[in-house]
Amino acid sequence: MPVTYTNRKGLTYYLCQGVTKTGKPRYYFAREPKGEALERIPEGYEISESVNGVVSLAKARPAQILPQEIAAVEAAVKRHPRSRSYRVSVKRDHVYVHERLGPDADDVVNILRKSLPGLLPLSSILSDAERRTFGVQRMCYLGSIDDWIGIGEYGQIDDLARRLAPTLGTDKFFELL
Repeated sequence: MPVTYTNRKGLTYYLCQGVTKTGKPRYYFAREPKGEALERIPEGYEISESVNGVVSLAKARPAQILPQEIAAVEAAVKRHPRSRSYRVSVKRDHVYVHERLGPDADDVVNILRKSLPGLLPLSSILSDAERRTFGVQRMCYLGSIDDWIGIGEYGQIDDLARRLAPTLGTDKFFELL
């Protein structure tokens, strides 16, 4: 039985293996099995889904963010009045909150039959693994900066998420410094 994965959009993908130009194995997901469909995930790899629903196979890395910390951020975002506009993702020692810019893709598909989503992230970075404290950054688009800037917020991720999630999509978000 081939390895399959259904992403958050409900699309099912098959894990396949090909070969690079140098002869090394290359793993990828396809909507229909192509090449050699694998029946198990290669050792040292895990399935990853991007905030946009793109499925890939990534090298497994030790998790630095605890499941309950991720759950706290997801719960705070879910309580936001426009929670459908936000996605939470985790990479290494960062917890990101992405905001879709523009109309909801489902609405656009119904009108134009195509989508135009964009992302504006908020990041929580693990600053002390023993105490499980985080610092918060937001993306700054001031031309000369266009980079992550710290907003001076530090603490337990559940408290940070509870306090900062309500600012998403408001002018208060851009006042965070």
